[in-house]
Amino acid sequence: MATPFGAESTTEAVLEGIDLRGKTILVTGVSAGLGVETARALVAKGARVIGTARDLAKARAATDGVRAAAASGGSLELVELDLASLASVRACAEALLRKAEPLDVIIANAGVMACPEGRTADGFETQFGTNHLGHFAFVCRLVPLVRSGGRIVCVSSAGHRFADVDLDDPNFERTTYQPFVAYGRSKTANVLFAKALDDRLRSRGIRATAIHPGGIQTELGRHLTPELRAQISPPGGAPFKFKTVPQGAATQVWAAVVASAAEVGGRYCEDCHVAEVTADPAVRGGVRPYALDAKRADALWAKSEAMVGDRFTFG
Repeated sequence: MATPFGAESTTEAVLEGIDLRGKTILVTGVSAGLGVETARALVAKGARVIGTARDLAKARAATDGVRAAAASGGSLELVELDLASLASVRACAEALLRKAEPLDVIIANAGVMACPEGRTADGFETQFGTNHLGHFAFVCRLVPLVRSGGRIVCVSSAGHRFADVDLDDPNFERTTYQPFVAYGRSKTANVLFAKALDDRLRSRGIRATAIHPGGIQTELGRHLTPELRAQISPPGGAPFKFKTVPQGAATQVWAAVVASAAEVGGRYCEDCHVAEVTADPAVRGGVRPYALDAKRADALWAKSEAMVGDRFTFG
């Protein structure tokens, strides 16, 4: 299916003519950047959005414009979730399960990037623990709420090209920590998680996909030093072109409620289209083959279950 959208498409363009009244969409990370814009765009089209944030006071201040944009019955509810704490993940998921309100879409948007070496509350390397394991434990718990015909969108990154997952040393206990290698591992994990979810949920009519929003100057880049920025645009390479926030949020909105499920299910999308699979390091776009490898996805699933101490099966 060809798409009329591209790298410069905005959330407004992607959602033109779309009516989301009656839809309930959960978005993680609505205290800044892409999460706020995603929530705003969806609420403006009539969706009920449940937005998660680690800091609710910050999220309330950041989402004034979301509430102001609400139309056609759209609304925003904020709930507390710290993806770097399995206790918080479980508490938030359990509260939502008690309400038993069906979800049409989950957009796993929250994340951290290229931060100094650190550990989550449960001792996981910060980026892998927050970007992947937190979402893994949270989303899997919420699968019973997702309606047939629903979708799960995992926000990954072109940064997955920095590194494949390391299932033998996910916490850098034997490997020298490098911020972008850790980021790459976590973003590859996001793609593999979407692949594994899609394989497990397709028979229930639920599809999962991973997306790259593009480079956007948001709080996500708070840890980028000049040296780390040079790794994004190496000498002699084409200058890195940043997107606006509405352009960056467009692909996850497109994958969630505009593109056909058959088109995006189990795939990796960028610039509002399904990306080509390529191993060519000279190609800036596309997705690396290792990020969509089914055996690798299953191995990561098993490793993730062991790390978080849970097993997830979907009948």
